[in-house]
Amino acid sequence: MAKIAILGCGYGTALGVLFSTYGHEVVTWTKFEQEAQLLRTEREHKRLLPGVKLPDSLGVTTDVHCVSGADFVVVAIPSPFFREAVQAVKPYIDKKSVVINVSKGLEASTGYRLSQIITEELPENPVGVITGPCHAEEIARLVPTTEVCSGYQDGIAEYIQRTLSNERYRIYVNDDVPGCELGGVLKNPIALGCGIARGMGLGDNTVAALMTRGMTEITRLGVALGANWKTFTGMAGIGDLIVTCTSLHSRNFRAGNLIGKGTPAAEAVAQVGTVEGYTSSKIAYKLAQERGIDTPIIEQIVKICYEGSDPKASISALMTRETRHEREIFWTD
Repeated sequence: MAKIAILGCGYGTALGVLFSTYGHEVVTWTKFEQEAQLLRTEREHKRLLPGVKLPDSLGVTTDVHCVSGADFVVVAIPSPFFREAVQAVKPYIDKKSVVINVSKGLEASTGYRLSQIITEELPENPVGVITGPCHAEEIARLVPTTEVCSGYQDGIAEYIQRTLSNERYRIYVNDDVPGCELGGVLKNPIALGCGIARGMGLGDNTVAALMTRGMTEITRLGVALGANWKTFTGMAGIGDLIVTCTSLHSRNFRAGNLIGKGTPAAEAVAQVGTVEGYTSSKIAYKLAQERGIDTPIIEQIVKICYEGSDPKASISALMTRETRHEREIFWTD
């Protein structure tokens, strides 16, 4: 069994429940003493995971020393605060600790994938990524879930898989770190768009179109950013896209739904909480423009979220684009 420190008490709490249930020594960290105290005394995350009792063995702390001696340091922090959290614990992480990103965002100032922040801040540590189709609400309730992991160093993904897999949590391995991470990032703006469509009262046809053509955009941009197109046919791609675009558990979908019903985008995000698709849409569109990559759906999400575009006008703009062939080549291998 492993010693695991998890940074973040949102999704991190769900992972903490899972890993401690299956015998690992787990502590979750938050910088907010009030949050830590509530979790310690109530043994329940009533806002995010109502009805899920935290195992007695699951620790909660605000002490950055909690990472010392950990086999795994799992970073489950929203992208705007990701680097800050890594820097906070940086002096106390052992060089042998495997540091794993499980968050799905991009850094606004650099456009970095979040694992790139880890490798920059902790260049001597082995680094991995776990991603795929999952909701915190279901992870915490031990609903059978499959994800995929990838690592920067040889054997790290296999070590993660071997140590953290269990009868309720199956981990696959993929050698494409950029693809695994970008699949989890780029599906978020598409899920926001699917939520908008549902909020507008549009049907299954529209959502299917957004998901399918959204995957085309994910693959185009992902390949341009160093990913292998094949990764997007698996857990990190189509798997995560499906779960995020079709479920009310998805904060991206819920925020989009509010926007589609007329709530201003910033207000919808404030109501829902962390909505990575809102932030990453703008970063992704900038990366696409810099590389000459066509991403019309992401472009319209940016227009709706940041320029006040009417979603009806965005749907019309997408539907009346110049006609084209469906198939295209994303790769050279």
